[in-house]
Amino acid sequence: MILVLAEHRRGELRDVTFEMLSLAERISKESPMEIASLLLGGERGFIDKLKDFCDRIIFVDSPELKNYSPEPYLEAIKKAIDATSPKLIMISHSSFGMDLAPFLSEKLSLPLITDCVDVSLKEGRLATLRQIYGGKIFSEIRLKPYERYLVTVRPGTFEPEIREKRSASVMEIPFQAGTYKRRFLEYIEEKIEDIDISSADIIVSIGRGIGKPENIPIVQEFADEIGAVLACSRPVADKGWLPKSRQVGISGKTVKPKIYLALGISGSFQHQVGMKNSKTIIAVNKDPKAPIFNIAHYGVVADMFQVIPVLKEKLKK
Repeated sequence: MILVLAEHRRGELRDVTFEMLSLAERISKESPMEIASLLLGGERGFIDKLKDFCDRIIFVDSPELKNYSPEPYLEAIKKAIDATSPKLIMISHSSFGMDLAPFLSEKLSLPLITDCVDVSLKEGRLATLRQIYGGKIFSEIRLKPYERYLVTVRPGTFEPEIREKRSASVMEIPFQAGTYKRRFLEYIEEKIEDIDISSADIIVSIGRGIGKPENIPIVQEFADEIGAVLACSRPVADKGWLPKSRQVGISGKTVKPKIYLALGISGSFQHQVGMKNSKTIIAVNKDPKAPIFNIAHYGVVADMFQVIPVLKEKLKK
C-alpha cells in the first residue's frame, strides 16, 4: 500500500495532497499496490474530494488533529500504519511536512528521503530523485530493501489529475488524545503587503532584459491590460526593482499559471524549477541560446520592447 497524508489547513485541502495521489497512482501502475489517503482530523467533506483519487480513505478524527501538531499526528499515523502496513508513506515537503517527517522517521525508525521531485519503487526498493547544488544537479538515491519507506514530495512538481477514477472505501480509526508537550495555539497570518503570484492564472515575468527600473511600468501596463500579475526572476528582485514576493524560482515562489510569459529572462535552472509546470510557457529573449527556450511552448527571439506593442495591438483586435 501507498499511504498519502492529506494536508489540510484552515478548512481547505492543499493542492499538494492531490499531486501526491497522482504520483501514487503512477507508482501503483509500475508496482501494483493499493492507494490510501490518510485524513487526520479534517472536515468530513474532504472525504468526497479524495475518494476519486484513492482506493481507501483512513479517517482519524479528533479535536487534537484539527490543526497540525506533531505529537498527536505521530500517534494517529502510527495507528494508521499498524492498521494498513503501507510500503511507502508520502508527506508534503511543506512547512508542515518538514517539521513532521524527521520526527516520524526518528520515532518510528523509518528511512526518510526529503524534498523528492520523483519517486518510484524498483523491485521493492525505493528510488528517488532530488535536486542538489541549488538545483543544478539531479541526484538519484536508492535505498536498501526495507519494510517501509517515508518520503516528502516537493509541492508543485506533479499534476493533480485523475488518470483512473477510483471509488474509495472509508476506514475510521478511533483516537484517544493524550497529554502533549507541544500543542497548537493559533495561526498567525503573514502580513501580506503584495500580490500572491502563486495563485495567478496569467503571469508576465521580467528578467535582466528589462534593462532598468524605469522600464517596468511599460510591462506593468501590458500585464494590467491582459489581466496578468507581474513577476520577476532573481536578478530583478535582488536589485530591489520588484519585491521579493514577486520572485519566481528556487529562492522565490513556485507558480503554475495557465500562461507564463517570460520577458527578457534567460531561464537558469533555478528559475525553471519555479515555473516549469505552467500550462503554457511563452518566452521572449534576444538570445536564441537562452535556456528558457528549452522548456517554452512558444518562443520569440526578439527584444521584449519590440514584442510588447505587437502583442498589445493583437490583443486589442
